[in-house]
Amino acid sequence: MTRKAILFLLVLLGSALFYACSDRKSDSSDNSGDAATKVPLGDPFIMYHEGVYYAYGTFSEDGIIVFTSTDLKNWEVPDGLTNGLALHKSDVWGDRWFWAPEVYHVDGTFYMYFSADEHICAATSDNPLGPFKQAEKKPMITDEKCIDNSLFVDENGTPWLYFDRFNDGLNIWVAELTENLLEIKPETMKPCIHVSQEWEKIWPRVNEGAYVIRHDGLYYMTYSANSYESQFYGVGFATAESPAGPWVKYEENPILQKPGNLVGVGHSAMFRDKDGVLRIVFHAHNSDESIHPRHMYISTVSFKERNDDPDVMVVDENYMVPQLKTD
Repeated sequence: MTRKAILFLLVLLGSALFYACSDRKSDSSDNSGDAATKVPLGDPFIMYHEGVYYAYGTFSEDGIIVFTSTDLKNWEVPDGLTNGLALHKSDVWGDRWFWAPEVYHVDGTFYMYFSADEHICAATSDNPLGPFKQAEKKPMITDEKCIDNSLFVDENGTPWLYFDRFNDGLNIWVAELTENLLEIKPETMKPCIHVSQEWEKIWPRVNEGAYVIRHDGLYYMTYSANSYESQFYGVGFATAESPAGPWVKYEENPILQKPGNLVGVGHSAMFRDKDGVLRIVFHAHNSDESIHPRHMYISTVSFKERNDDPDVMVVDENYMVPQLKTD
């Protein structure tokens, strides 16, 4: 085992102990494969850029970690990063609870949207490995708690930010962003979805982790519901004719819940792989007995046509179990 791998596994052990004592999301798993070699990310997000996949997620108490892969199956800690961190808390606002990062490449700049101390933030870098920094260290919304921010740029170039507000359990809102993609236009904020279906109605009442794509002229939002601590945490979707809604939930949600031997699956995001296949990445609990550390899983997404209703988003239950290189 290399020195880098040994150091990382020591960090993993420390993080697992930290998360066992923390309040909420942190750094999930079926029983196939060795848990020690799975990719230990909660709230995972994958970006494909110039032949390399970059996976970011909830893991470290000191910031946001990144892993890299060329085939989606085998992942490693990039060389030259302290504890594998693409973002360190010394470079941004907040000093705890670094959750749910997403990274986008726009006009030569990489934008990371993430939560810190239950506030939504954005940082930039000229490299997908970071370091991601804030020129002005502040959250995007200063006067209230919000988490799980996700960027969507419409075909006309309008940037939208989806995020969770704590004003009815957790519910999903949207707002337009300014041209620099770093600030919200407060006057455009509006609600999207809230807890309304039976499978969602469990304390602490959450619709969270939105991710939006466009398909066949409609907008599709995936979201997670049911408590992240529950084995019945899962993923549903809603559709709209505009990024701002109104959104209508699929009547047979969830579309992903306890696939195979996994429990507690959720906080998903989607991406196109190198062959153009639409993929979904999500986390699951460590085991039936423990939540943390959560692990990353990948599956494929397709759409099933219906006569007069929107196509149904389908997640293949034959998921991939990514492995972390340790030698």
